[in-house]
Amino acid sequence: MTEKNQAAASARRIVIKVGTSTLTYANGRTNLGRIDKLARTLCDLSNQGREIILVSSGAIGVAAGKLNVGEKPSDMVTKQAMAAVGQCELMMLYDKFFGEYSRTVAQILLTRGDVDVPHRAENTKNTMNRLLEMGIIPIVNENDTVSVEEIEIGDNDTLSAVVAMLVDADLLVLLSDIDGLYSDDPHKNPDARLLDVVDNIDSVRNMASGSATSRGTGGMITKLEAATIATEAGIDMVIANGAHIESLYDILSGSIRGTLFTAKK
Repeated sequence: MTEKNQAAASARRIVIKVGTSTLTYANGRTNLGRIDKLARTLCDLSNQGREIILVSSGAIGVAAGKLNVGEKPSDMVTKQAMAAVGQCELMMLYDKFFGEYSRTVAQILLTRGDVDVPHRAENTKNTMNRLLEMGIIPIVNENDTVSVEEIEIGDNDTLSAVVAMLVDADLLVLLSDIDGLYSDDPHKNPDARLLDVVDNIDSVRNMASGSATSRGTGGMITKLEAATIATEAGIDMVIANGAHIESLYDILSGSIRGTLFTAKK
């Protein structure tokens, strides 16, 4: 095990971000099996003594499936209305599945001010710290129902990095619809090579592209922005494929799964 892998393996406080494409099928319906596996894995990691914070996208995507909406809406008011429906549904599912493995979850909905305004950021940090002390898994999302800026950006990658920095996390893991950062777009270039470790983010920015699915809203560009925030704060970050949630065990055992972005010391 290298020194870089050891840092991830020894991580105690971990922020894990899961995207809409991980939580739903291509037809927009909720992937219950994936959510079950996510809950089981995170509860097991908690049982190991690790502190887990889950940053979850998916409110609008889950609402689209529940309401039989073929495509996500384009106007802001409908997006906010669907977020209100989907957040309720999403937390109901999380409460059910995490509860099956004897873990309590808590919902935290954030706006930009909750992390940018110092006294509000301190309150947010204190709440999450206390939840973790109580053995509760905080589930964080942007407050899409009222937050116009956040919902337009659709950037829970960046949010997860900000949360990781706020709570002094040891590791940030982004579960995506791709294995990690490639040397080129793997959907177009079969010779594209998966990068195991990135020590200098500036050297790989030209490899980033937008979201590869209609359900996702970020893409590799926002993931590199998240990596910049995390690594500059001294936090390692990993991009891994959300279709293989069990890879979290490998990552936390010191094996590289996906792409590791090393923290600046």
